[in-house]
Amino acid sequence: MPFNVTQKLIKDHLIFGEMTPGMEIGLRVDQTLTQDATGTMVMLELEAMGLDYAKTEASAQYVDHNLIQVDSKNPDDHLFLQSATKRFGLYYSRPGNGVSHPVHMQRLAKPGKTLLGSDSHTCANGCMGMLAMGAGGIDVAMAIAGEPFYVKMPKVWGIKLTGELPDWVSAKDVIFELLRRHDVKGGVGCVMEYYGPGLKHLSAMDRHVIANMGAELGATGTVFPSDQEIKRFLKEQNRGDDWTELKADSGAVYDIEEEVNLSELEPLVAKPSSPGNVVPVKEIAGEPIYQSYVGSSANPGYRDFAIAAEIVKGKLIADGISFDINPTSRQMLTDLVNEGHIANLLQAGARLHQAGCNGCIGMGQAPATGRNSLRTTPRNFPGRSGTKEDSVYLCSPETAAASALTGVITDPRTLGMAYPKVRYPKRPTIDINLLDAPLAPEQARQVELHKGPNIASIPEMDELPDQLELPVLLKMGDNISTDEILAGGARVLPYRSNLPEISKFTFEIIDDKYYDRSMAILGQGGHAVVGGYNYGQGSSREHAALAPRFLGLRVALVKDFARIHWQNLVNFGILPVTFASEEDYQKISQGDVLHFQDLRNKIQQGNEFSITIAGKSEPVFVRHALSGRQIEMMLKGGLINWVKDRQEKTARQ
Repeated sequence: MPFNVTQKLIKDHLIFGEMTPGMEIGLRVDQTLTQDATGTMVMLELEAMGLDYAKTEASAQYVDHNLIQVDSKNPDDHLFLQSATKRFGLYYSRPGNGVSHPVHMQRLAKPGKTLLGSDSHTCANGCMGMLAMGAGGIDVAMAIAGEPFYVKMPKVWGIKLTGELPDWVSAKDVIFELLRRHDVKGGVGCVMEYYGPGLKHLSAMDRHVIANMGAELGATGTVFPSDQEIKRFLKEQNRGDDWTELKADSGAVYDIEEEVNLSELEPLVAKPSSPGNVVPVKEIAGEPIYQSYVGSSANPGYRDFAIAAEIVKGKLIADGISFDINPTSRQMLTDLVNEGHIANLLQAGARLHQAGCNGCIGMGQAPATGRNSLRTTPRNFPGRSGTKEDSVYLCSPETAAASALTGVITDPRTLGMAYPKVRYPKRPTIDINLLDAPLAPEQARQVELHKGPNIASIPEMDELPDQLELPVLLKMGDNISTDEILAGGARVLPYRSNLPEISKFTFEIIDDKYYDRSMAILGQGGHAVVGGYNYGQGSSREHAALAPRFLGLRVALVKDFARIHWQNLVNFGILPVTFASEEDYQKISQGDVLHFQDLRNKIQQGNEFSITIAGKSEPVFVRHALSGRQIEMMLKGGLINWVKDRQEKTARQ
């Protein structure tokens, strides 16, 4: 039977289950990636598990999100992460080394391997012929400890690329075209696999741009073949020996098939406040902007900055525009300096920031109130920029640079200049100075963890009760993101390892009284929240499950879930259930009290059961999608309790 690339990767790593779409499978994990906004919790989980040394081929901890040091919280946590990577045998990428996804691609990614990361954009490394997926931190901790990663077998969505990108159109417009067609939940339950003659015109970093925003489609992952372009890229990084060819077999088929003719694409932009709200740039040309921003893991390559530099070379940006340049890796920044591109950007009026995630996660570069921000970042969810009522548009580097010159959203094809040709360095920089290699096991065992005053242990969680009476503290609509459940940014993320403090920000973007209402009934049996479609889209941050759980959330009842958040809810003992019908959603109002009777038996006996609303006679029918393994976890109160129970049983044998 001929296999496509995704099927080959899954088959080679399958430990549990069958390759039937929708069924739970367990996969061996070769590599892991954690970043500092999620990694502190992962390291605490490894400590709680009693891990001696990482069981993966390579695991790396990156410091790229929490770089702003306005007090001691972030630097204290950096020291903790550095000590934990030494203790558990991980790579440590120091502050300033760059964003996890492009740095991992440059230094550690290998074709044919699996990569699990506690960041939803881990899928970016699918550009290297890897099966790369985002997950909650505790799933990554389990993988570091040698456990399989459990996920539902995805469908494989084959996207045939033909043609060649026209001038002024780049890789960002390819993924925008798919978001225009399918919106932010179009890829749920799928791996997006790219193939076809158009691939030969896309560099490894172009593919990274496309793979990165597979997360915005809701996809499980994005996969490209490992071909001669990946061989060239690895050779350029002095890692030629890491290349292996990986391509689909002749005659391979896909569960879903689609074609994108690159030659027919035009500059596109995602309007506020969703990456799926895509229109041609020409339709909104002339809209005034305050900020134009180039960088992030969604446009991390040398070309992305160099093309912007060439567009503004010898010119001056429009009056009043903040033209923000956010480099994505230290070694790439060195090349941009050596080739004169940084000088051209600065002379045009750009502001240069350190290599890191920065404004993409709301850590600086927040736009002014009531002004438009144009960004090459992957997300524009409400409030993500750091400004509560922000207005963020997403675009390509070409559109960002053109608009910086004019002060309004501009189709770059109208600039009246020839499309610049980017010259690549003859000898690209190789920089491993800020990437610390793992210690040997015997050295690692001598390291003590450095814990600052901001680190608090995860509280114990009780088992799932058989009877629940839960007030609905919040009812929401569709496409609620994890940024809205628990915000990022400079105010919030420094408390990532302090659950009591970070929980104070829960749901504040949607309802700033939620925390007060939850605290008023804390310890009285818990509460529920109700939502619409695609609940929990976006970031993989497990704090969006942990913080509500800390405040007493026991059940999330929605129309459907985004994959990673659904898994995080299960991991921390919050029952994720969906409405059996639209009518059932309409029956519940905020403030209603939901009655769950004989709950432990019901979730074991079937996937659908009924609940009641206090004071109302008509039942509400709900469904769960838990596997047998996940039901065991839910009954125990979450993954941590489940692991402890297994360890105790093993010790008694």
